Amino acid sequence: MVTINRTFLKNSLNFDNKKYYMPHTICILTGPTASGKSEIAVKIAEKTGAAIVSADSMLIYRGMDIGTEKPSREVRNKIPHYLIDIRDPWEEYSVGNYIKDFEDVTNNLYAQEKPFIVVGGTALYLKAIMEGLFNGPPANWEYRNHLKKVVREQGAGSLYAMLEAIDPKTANRLHTNDQRRIIRALEVFKQTGIAISSYQTQFGNKNPNYNCIIAAIAHDRKELYKRIETRVDSMFSRGLIDEVQTLMLNPLGLSKQASQALGYKEVIDYLEGNYSLQEVIDAIKQGTRRFAKRQMTWFRSFSDVYWITADAFDDKDAFAENILDYFAQKKPFIEKTLSY
Repeated sequence: MVTINRTFLKNSLNFDNKKYYMPHTICILTGPTASGKSEIAVKIAEKTGAAIVSADSMLIYRGMDIGTEKPSREVRNKIPHYLIDIRDPWEEYSVGNYIKDFEDVTNNLYAQEKPFIVVGGTALYLKAIMEGLFNGPPANWEYRNHLKKVVREQGAGSLYAMLEAIDPKTANRLHTNDQRRIIRALEVFKQTGIAISSYQTQFGNKNPNYNCIIAAIAHDRKELYKRIETRVDSMFSRGLIDEVQTLMLNPLGLSKQASQALGYKEVIDYLEGNYSLQEVIDAIKQGTRRFAKRQMTWFRSFSDVYWITADAFDDKDAFAENILDYFAQKKPFIEKTLSY
């Protein structure tokens, strides 16, 4: 085990008494939901004096605490956390907003020479950090709702046919059932008259602004699903339903993004009489398992990610130390591909 230099999370590293300058090095800890990212990140922060910068699209919202497993106020008072509780739940927030906020926060931390670690599982945020961002037009919800109506009336294949007619290059790389990306491509063309494939974008290439060192936590599938079941049960015992009721009582309501958050969407349906209590619990567990699988698919598409299997460590302190070793030396100490 190497001796950890507490400054390694900055943009300069010291190995063998030699100093290597690495502009805007970003250490990222990710993994599927319920994998234990936050707990391990806190241990890393305690060992290094680092701050934590969130890469979670739901932690941005004030008042959405239980359903997002937001770090407690006690933890955040002890360890600086950024990009948490920065928007009210009725406000929309895009990946473009996130990248702007991320740049502001991390540039400020670099200026202070404050080490930090990026922690979260929102794959689109992480991809934008690593590969840059396509700055397309904002969401057009009226047009999106129209396209969803077309799907209901004519079937999913109708949107794919529309995309083939205007942007065959994008259609060729998308699955016919990838409704979210097809709708986005149609939306971009609707608002700009330009095919999304024609835009100059950095996606697919390394973002020149950052040198990203990425570690991802993995669990055996059965163990991860067990952790998900325990987490969901805990959310309900801690008052998830009351939290959602409080959010819904606000006359400003919830943004589309917030109202579609995993766990919140299902509880809203429950409060509207569409689920029994057990049905909503089961629906959230199933939805969370599916979400974890989608996250794993995303993370496997990232380049230069080293997987750390949590099941190999009985001691969380040792697990955190091993991640620190990897960040400090950028050497994989465990590589294991799990089947999901």
